[in-house]
Amino acid sequence: MRVLRSSSKTFTTDLADFCRGTVVSKDIQDSVSAILADVRVRGDEAVAYYAAKFDSAKLRARDFRVKPADLQAALDALPAADRKAMEAAHENIQTFNRKGVPENWLAKNKHGAEVGEMFYPIRRVGLYVPGGQVPLVSTVLMTVTLAKIAGCPEIAVFTPSDSSGRIAQGMLAALALVGVDEVYRVGGVQAIGAMAYGTAHIPAVDKLFGPGNAYVCEAKRQVFGTVGVDSLPGPSEVMVIADEEANLEFVAADLLAQAEHGSGREKIYLLATSEQILADVESEVQRQLKLITRSEKTQRVVNEGFLGIFVDSLTKMAEIANYVAPEHLELLVKEASVKKLLTEITTAGAIMIGNHTPTALGDFTAGPSHVLPTGRTGRFFSGLRVFDFLRRTSIIRYDDKTVKKGNEVVSAFAAMERLDAHGRSVAIRAR
Repeated sequence: MRVLRSSSKTFTTDLADFCRGTVVSKDIQDSVSAILADVRVRGDEAVAYYAAKFDSAKLRARDFRVKPADLQAALDALPAADRKAMEAAHENIQTFNRKGVPENWLAKNKHGAEVGEMFYPIRRVGLYVPGGQVPLVSTVLMTVTLAKIAGCPEIAVFTPSDSSGRIAQGMLAALALVGVDEVYRVGGVQAIGAMAYGTAHIPAVDKLFGPGNAYVCEAKRQVFGTVGVDSLPGPSEVMVIADEEANLEFVAADLLAQAEHGSGREKIYLLATSEQILADVESEVQRQLKLITRSEKTQRVVNEGFLGIFVDSLTKMAEIANYVAPEHLELLVKEASVKKLLTEITTAGAIMIGNHTPTALGDFTAGPSHVLPTGRTGRFFSGLRVFDFLRRTSIIRYDDKTVKKGNEVVSAFAAMERLDAHGRSVAIRAR
């Protein structure tokens, strides 16, 4: 663990340097750009080529889409305990996210004209679900459920297969559980390209969603504008703020839980009110590393992406958190400190409060979607919500009386902006 002290003269620069490790390299940008260009030109042929190159999966275009019968078979074969867990998580996710559905509204403006907003589900959405060594079954629930609540007519899910073209049975079962039947065994940058540009066998989408590795995240950034993009959720992050109230065994476990993703680009932060807490947590992290199955990949993240910071004031802690904008933030501090930090920290993707609220509860079952901004994008992005699957249209209706009241304002702006045709289009109605 690298340790910084917030009182250091070089602290601001040192923290920025550490965070800069999340910036995508030019090599990745160029590689992604080349793959996207190839998919745009060669379509299915390019998708199959990159599936073979990166996933060792020899797929024909007609094999891209998973048969609906295979989805149902996976659900039928799912162990009862696993199905019960999925259904419990699904219920919490539905309950939480239904509260975020906006309502159409109409009102009167100052002129007496009718104004308002109407919300429509996006026609066709593409959802990316990471697979491979860590098939994120929970991401199915955390994305599809919201699209279903929004009422999106077409939902297409993309996830990489293994070298034999297989997808984890738990993921197929989850897809069947939430009612999706358009699923493609395609992942990586080629999946983003197929969603954005379309191919002979994969219709393009209007907006794409979901987390991914650095390459997938960069691909989403590059196709934005051709299609809509939810945010840029990349390699996982967690920040734990701990004082003497924190259970240090819990702190270490939560840091390791996010490091466990193991891509090597994860970031784990520990802000502590004493250097002793930092030292004790570091020892506990090393002890617990021996207890987990993915210890080798996790150790790499601990070695390269673990930052401890000694901070002597709550205000400074809030400043650091707002700068980092962590995907997950845990407040393991006394209650008075919780209240102050909740007021001052404004950029975290999700905040977990208290010793008994590990990030993993939010990852799997609490209710809010676990698709959250990373890499400091929490400064301007929020976590996934139903609203992201909708588009808004504003409504305006004037009549022969109210248009006269609006004419005076329009005439003034038309003159200031030298747009006389604008002014005339209102004036001829106000005669």
